[in-house]
Amino acid sequence: MWIRLRQIAVVTSDLLKTALDVQTVLGVEACHTDPGVGIFGLKNTLWPIGNQFLECVTPVTEDTAGGRYINRRGGDTGYMVINQVDDVASRLAHVNELGVRVANHMQYDKGGFEGLQLHPADTGGSFFEMDQMKVEDNETSDDPWWPAGSHWSDFSRTERVRGISAAELQTPDPDRLATRWAQIAQLDVIQDENGIPKIEFDNASIRFVEATDGRGEGLGGIDISCVDRDAVLDGARQRNCGVNDELVLLGGLRVYLRD
Repeated sequence: MWIRLRQIAVVTSDLLKTALDVQTVLGVEACHTDPGVGIFGLKNTLWPIGNQFLECVTPVTEDTAGGRYINRRGGDTGYMVINQVDDVASRLAHVNELGVRVANHMQYDKGGFEGLQLHPADTGGSFFEMDQMKVEDNETSDDPWWPAGSHWSDFSRTERVRGISAAELQTPDPDRLATRWAQIAQLDVIQDENGIPKIEFDNASIRFVEATDGRGEGLGGIDISCVDRDAVLDGARQRNCGVNDELVLLGGLRVYLRD
């Protein structure tokens, strides 16, 4: 049984600005816009980062969950940690045993896709999503990923960045939140070299840090594996997104630049 970090979603009040930031800084190319998110009063864009994805959603109607979340967190913000699993049925049985509510059970037979968006009030931290692609070759790193369209790999550019190696959840109580996510993911909590609790997925880690920026609990950052750090930093200067040589800001996320 495996679980991989496949997609990170942010919610922003200005999709065009965020798209320009993402593309100029990371050197990535948009692969898909999903009209299906319109049912939630949203529009979106996705960009491949290697074989993972960054998604940006923005409200297009009044009183959406995404819009309320922007208001609650004081601006653009991380929104969802979206993961791929090999057996969504067993994951559903497990979360039911834990008493974790499923906010949205997605089943798209045409795309060979079934997914679970867990209720953030029961998980803490952010939306925790687990999805399965029920198609051939669903266990390779470059397998189909229905949320990103049928031809996403044609748009994957890795001249500057090649993957998302971690997500960072901030909270007043990192140990508590780490324990909860580990329980849901059926993994152990371990400590990194700085004593920060984390859980290890097959291709990335989820770490849990103290919230110190006044924005409260949420998805605060990601780690990006860089191929050309200088080009990333040049793009960040163009878009006024840079903080230092190790950190840029995109869509309300702290994006840590890793080798």
